[in-house]
Amino acid sequence: MPPGDGAPEEPPTHESHPTPEAYADAVAGHHVAPGGSGYRLALALAALGVVYGDIGTSPLYAFKECFGPHYGLAPTAPNVLGVLSLVFWALVLVISVKYLGFVMRADNEGEGGILALTALATRIRAGEPAPTGKARRRAVLLAMGMFGAALLYGDGVITPAISVLSAMEGLEVATPVFAPYVIPLTLAVIVLLFLAQRRGTARIGRIFGPVTLVWFSTLGVLGLISLAHTPGVLAAVNPLYGARFFAENGLPGFLVLGSVFLVVTGGEALYADMGHFGPAPIRLAWFSVVLPALLLNYFGQGAVLLREPEAAVNPLFHLVPGWGVVPLVALATVAASVASQAIITGTFSLTMQAVQLGFIPRMHVVHTSETEFGQVYVPALNAALMAACLALVLAFGSSSALAAAYGVGVTTDMTITTVLLFVVMRRRWRWALGLVVPLSAAFLFVDLGFWGANIVKVPHGGWVPLLIAAGAYLGMTTWRRGRAILGARLAGTALPLALALPDVQQRATRVPGTAVYLHGNPERTPPALLHNLKHNKVLHDRVILLHVEALDHPHVRPAERFEHEPLDGGFHRVTLRYGFAEVPRVAEDLRRVPLGGRPLGPLDTTYFLGRERVLASDKPGGMALWRERLFAYFSNNAANAADFFGLPPNQVIEIGARVEI
Repeated sequence: MPPGDGAPEEPPTHESHPTPEAYADAVAGHHVAPGGSGYRLALALAALGVVYGDIGTSPLYAFKECFGPHYGLAPTAPNVLGVLSLVFWALVLVISVKYLGFVMRADNEGEGGILALTALATRIRAGEPAPTGKARRRAVLLAMGMFGAALLYGDGVITPAISVLSAMEGLEVATPVFAPYVIPLTLAVIVLLFLAQRRGTARIGRIFGPVTLVWFSTLGVLGLISLAHTPGVLAAVNPLYGARFFAENGLPGFLVLGSVFLVVTGGEALYADMGHFGPAPIRLAWFSVVLPALLLNYFGQGAVLLREPEAAVNPLFHLVPGWGVVPLVALATVAASVASQAIITGTFSLTMQAVQLGFIPRMHVVHTSETEFGQVYVPALNAALMAACLALVLAFGSSSALAAAYGVGVTTDMTITTVLLFVVMRRRWRWALGLVVPLSAAFLFVDLGFWGANIVKVPHGGWVPLLIAAGAYLGMTTWRRGRAILGARLAGTALPLALALPDVQQRATRVPGTAVYLHGNPERTPPALLHNLKHNKVLHDRVILLHVEALDHPHVRPAERFEHEPLDGGFHRVTLRYGFAEVPRVAEDLRRVPLGGRPLGPLDTTYFLGRERVLASDKPGGMALWRERLFAYFSNNAANAADFFGLPPNQVIEIGARVEI
């Protein structure tokens, strides 16, 4: 089926792109034949740990928050059945229908997530002229996608804090003696969790799926036992109970949607992790394990409230007898750690994509595994997330207080996803307007309902993810605008390549070896080359003018990795292309380029990089002075380009220049 009629294009393969087989091997511990039932089950099991960790810890806090004192709703039978009806239909409509049924069809060459969807929605179709008259709409969509990505950083801060804290609060159900130790234990677990990031998750990642399977099995069994005592609670499947709940409770009933939404807060993870496993294993895990376990547990918690209304303080831990509380707390803590690990590594992957797309400056990234997908560690981001998580736990002090901060960012993100999906359905899939409009309207009706119920949380903590997102968005827009200004300044001073090469060759003394000059504009002469010629008066026998291009595709096929153009006088113009989900390996890929039959040797190859020191100024055509200073700080403190591009450090020479913007 051709692209554009609704069928996702087949994702390209690349030697550095993770394959589903790697996950099957990681979970099963041995080779699993692709395509077999064991292979699919292994992928589904792996998806449990990576994809569903966040949504799987929601039973720790979501249902109890619906009956928190801030709403003033008593756990009466009509209210319990009404809330359960809302929970049931939220899981069905948001996760099963919207995300698994439609959003996951919008794969960007196999990848998902808000940035992949943004690139898909704003990309010009092959053979289509540049939409000059629609540039403003494209800019708006791009800004929405960037803000959606910024919101995920707020999620990365709140999820570990609320998951671990709500698990530890279960100790208070066992005995009030543990109450003074809840916060210290939570802080200790969070510190250990973030300190473990530097080692990667290649080893412990193999147990994520089995541990999460045990957690979901426990949730389902506990809920089923409770349901056996009060089966009448299953009547809440009827949506009339939800409608009656709204009618009888008015505004408080509507605001309860802010807590009901907590049951679906892992929805974006389904889409973001699609490139790890593919849609089929994610759907298999959802419908066979996750959805049944969650529904059984939520209905089991509702059954407990019908029998013991006082259990509303923490209904999950009232599903077990007294002796089982501490083991359940231990299991919940492990499950919360897995959920936190998934969101943390997700922010690392998001950061890598944002760097490749040019949204944020280069950052120091440690690759903790050569074979496992997502095994990257961003030290600066890890430290910032840990500090923010610890601060949230200390500032809010309870999962109920943190729940007030949770939801605003995620509902906004889900609404942005719906808008971008509308564009993809119309522009790329060419679906009929008569189908796209009612479908998108239905999704927006649900999204905006949850958003409206959550927006009232802003004064009570909802400002936290918005503040984090605003800071991240400001940094992104400042970086993109600053790079555009800097590029224009450099282009104005750089000589056209066609004019400079004859003069360069006449003035220089040739020396043996190969020089590789990296430059952002392939049509201009690299300033590092001119500076080297000016000061050293020499030119290598072979000169490679290298341009590294970041695409809005997640992966690049090996055959399209490079473009090579031989020039006169031993010069070669080479372009290397990388997708936003790939790690640049410039030195490795450059060796695959045919450059006259002589390989690039480590002893006779030198990489020349330009290092601009940016200075803020009041020149026309720039930004506000404070934003120029912010951009200058970003630029001057960005990670080393040689490390980012995978260049051998003992073969790199950096030539600096001062540039005013």
